[in-house]
Amino acid sequence: MRLLIIGGTRFLGRHLVEVAIAHQHEVTLFNRGHHSSMACPNVEMIRGDRHADLDLLQGRQWDAVIDTCGYLPRAVKASAEALADAIDHYMLISSMSAYADLSVAGVDETAPLERLTAAQLQTANAIDTSGQVSAITYGELYGGLKALCEQAVEDAMPGRSIILRPGLIVGAGDYSDRFTYWVVRIARGGEVLAPGKPQRYLQLIDVRDLAAWAITCVEARTTGVFNVSGMPGQLTMTSLLEQCRAVSHSDARLTWVTDEFLLQKQIAPWSEIPLWIPEAMRELKGFMFLDCSKALTAGLQLRPVSQTIQDVLSWDKTHHPQENLKAGLDFDRERHLLDEWHVIQK
Repeated sequence: MRLLIIGGTRFLGRHLVEVAIAHQHEVTLFNRGHHSSMACPNVEMIRGDRHADLDLLQGRQWDAVIDTCGYLPRAVKASAEALADAIDHYMLISSMSAYADLSVAGVDETAPLERLTAAQLQTANAIDTSGQVSAITYGELYGGLKALCEQAVEDAMPGRSIILRPGLIVGAGDYSDRFTYWVVRIARGGEVLAPGKPQRYLQLIDVRDLAAWAITCVEARTTGVFNVSGMPGQLTMTSLLEQCRAVSHSDARLTWVTDEFLLQKQIAPWSEIPLWIPEAMRELKGFMFLDCSKALTAGLQLRPVSQTIQDVLSWDKTHHPQENLKAGLDFDRERHLLDEWHVIQK
């Protein structure tokens, strides 16, 4: 097949390219070149901004496009309309954040989507026009914008599109370092601050499993909407950390600290302590319980989390051993919190 990937140079995009090449497909990347290019002679590069340079794609034909960076509805609409006669199939990588209510477990593909208020829509339109997204506004509008991006694709290419709504994507190449933090921290050993309840459930998917299934869907011209993540109710926080310890042969000792203590110390969930969602955040009670049965029935395969841990550990050692992680507690902050915790436990 001839595949056009919009984006394609970071994390999921890179893995999509690797799988596509392994499957003998011809791959073209369309992006701004802001991130390091893949050194692959079999990949064609078209440098351009999707907000202004779609004319660079005119006169070309592909079997399918995979849109990995569709964040703003107007840009996605323009891309889908510009490519409607040039491709047979459009895949948009969306997000589970597109759902309006993640306070309950078992959200499936039929659940209502986020809707922007009139004021939010006005802000979103201003962002969409400029193409510039501030971190704060983007975070507030992310789910609603993703939902609008989905609608733009479906309107432009009815019956010829597939929408993937991933949950937490982890693995080698993850520039957020959310999962990587735990792999690296446990491997370093010593006393480790572990957040909340040990039996709190997690749900995640290895980026390679997502990429492999995405390419399979493109090959089969699969259409519709699919939640894509791991099996809910199987992996716990303590299981993850224990597997990190086993894989890295670490002497790490886990000290479980309550939600209440961490919130009192104004520790930011998810960023300062990755994968931690306090029970008080009831609006996200179903965040780790996304119903992915439709994708699993359609052939999505999941590897053991221990394999993901091993690969992340190897990747971290070879790619940025001296770089500070972008997520997680720094060593001094963690040590100070642990000392305070031990004092109040006496």
